[in-house]
Amino acid sequence: MANFTVDGSDGGHPAGGAAADSREALDAFDALERRIWSGRAAAYAASFARLCAHPVPALLDAAAVGPGRAVLDVGTGTGTAAAAACARGARVTAVDAEPSMLAEARRNAPQAELHAATLPELPFPDESFDAVVGNFVINHVGRPDAAVAELSRVLRPGGRIALTVWANPAAPGQSLLGRAVEAAAAPRPAHLPPAPAALQAVATPEGLAGLLADAGLRDPDCRTLRWNHRTTTEEWWSGPAGRVAFIGELLHHQTPEVRARIEAEFGRLAEEFRDPEGGLALPHAALLVSARRG
Repeated sequence: MANFTVDGSDGGHPAGGAAADSREALDAFDALERRIWSGRAAAYAASFARLCAHPVPALLDAAAVGPGRAVLDVGTGTGTAAAAACARGARVTAVDAEPSMLAEARRNAPQAELHAATLPELPFPDESFDAVVGNFVINHVGRPDAAVAELSRVLRPGGRIALTVWANPAAPGQSLLGRAVEAAAAPRPAHLPPAPAALQAVATPEGLAGLLADAGLRDPDCRTLRWNHRTTTEEWWSGPAGRVAFIGELLHHQTPEVRARIEAEFGRLAEEFRDPEGGLALPHAALLVSARRG
């Protein structure tokens, strides 16, 4: 069984040389993503949202987000990046495909202009924004090349784009829940296939920088962000227990007996990351890529 991670990527298995996914498989992946995240905003906000917020300052810096800049935050989720960009004095537009996420974003980023939209299609004219940011969104789109081409389309010449994805192979903290699933010998439901080959490929610095270069963006630069996410066993388990992300969908489709085994294995493995205060310090790694439109 692959060492799958919280967001559903198969850690340690880049897709170099793999055959291209069929159109039907990519459509199915996008539809699955919509189902997985439907109505999950509150549970996400209570579990994994703080983790995903960590790269936001570096993300905004990489996109040169500052006062007066017209900024698009794509896949805004609960609005963390949008709110941070507003605090810098930017004029922020944010989009998300999930209504419950947009409701959370309206509370967290009331100054932002919010729209429902699903990559790779955006409801904006060409060259609408000075900067485009996407925090852990490309890894939820079956056609990352089409998504980046669309982000480039709405970016003005000279404008900057910055994106984050989880690194592959996954850092130990990110793979904790997946290890618990494997230790419990939990089967992978048939409706949860591996991530498309294109997504697995862009989880490396070379693949992610190449994705932007292939879209015609200039001077792509990719670096790895590493940090220890401090949480508790209760908060971290509340993510899958609340059916959040790929790992939550996987847990939801197990029998009660298997779910209990996974939780027990999670508790055992989590002790590896116990800090002196009794919480967890989970090592994570993400890729941050940025480029400019010529």
